Amino acid sequence: HNKAAVQIKEDMKRMMRPCPAGRKMFCVTLQELRDLGKVKDGVPVGVRSMVEYLQKQGLHHEGLFRVNGSARVVEILRQRFDAGEAVDLDQEADVFAVASLLKQFLRDLPEGLIHPTIHKRLLQLYQDSNEADFCSDIRQLLHLLPELHYNFLRYLCHFLCQVEEEHAHNRMTASNLATVFGPNVFQ
Repeated sequence: HNKAAVQIKEDMKRMMRPCPAGRKMFCVTLQELRDLGKVKDGVPVGVRSMVEYLQKQGLHHEGLFRVNGSARVVEILRQRFDAGEAVDLDQEADVFAVASLLKQFLRDLPEGLIHPTIHKRLLQLYQDSNEADFCSDIRQLLHLLPELHYNFLRYLCHFLCQVEEEHAHNRMTASNLATVFGPNVFQ
């Protein structure tokens, strides 16, 4: 048991280390990804492949986004995506590793997905708005995001709605998803 705990701590240290220079997908801004030709329809190509894999393979997996994938597998996938290699997630990964990789990508965005320019206003809106006005007010505020951030957030939210629709199988209610993704989206 202690050996497993030590291994988990070591794996977590590797996952949380600072981003090395020369990254080509992780630890770069959405603008840089677009400039590198790694964004299609407002979504990073690697993220799109992860989400499509999870849509096919993961929506019914209990523990989706709560159970961490193998740190070694996640790191290998991350390195391969950064190297620009073609990654066949169906052959090289499992649901939990891909889910962990997606969360890692969001954590590694230098500006965060919710751009810092609207953090305070978004929190203030949440505290001040009544339920009737909240949806229209948040829509207006989110339109202030840079276009790349807005498009990616819209894509991610659409996917997370699909995950939530299957909460009877995966146990990921809207509240659970907010708990998992909140810290990854807001930095």
